[in-house]
Amino acid sequence: MSKLNQLQEKLLNNFQKNFPISPTPYADIADDLGITEAEVLETLNELKTVGIISRIGPVFQPHSLGTSTLATMEIPQSKLTEIANYISNLSEVNHNYEREHKFNLWFVITVLTIEHLQNTLTKIEHNTGFKVLSLPMLASYHIDLGFELKY
Repeated sequence: MSKLNQLQEKLLNNFQKNFPISPTPYADIADDLGITEAEVLETLNELKTVGIISRIGPVFQPHSLGTSTLATMEIPQSKLTEIANYISNLSEVNHNYEREHKFNLWFVITVLTIEHLQNTLTKIEHNTGFKVLSLPMLASYHIDLGFELKY
């Protein structure tokens, strides 16, 4: 995908911070844009399929619901894509990204209990064969991560 169309841009830009909180959020978005709910869902699915977006979900103030940790792993470049895909598919992980560093795969785990957090870290280590370094938050800082996207 080389260029976003107008609908794709509107979906990515208009609802980063103003996602409807209702039983029918995609229908609400469709009403706002003057299209059908099916068009909204189809367009979001296309964006996910081509890798423009990885997920749609809420971001909560840390530790207001459950617990979380920033985690990192040192993964050989030859295994990075495979391990990153595994990490991305875990329901407990809300995003991951590569960094140019010895610890090159970073991700955030959010769960309801400390026990679930520990079990998830253990499961990742067991299933990947690589150690996870957990870096729980000691102090919180608010960073507004809305980005205007244009292609």
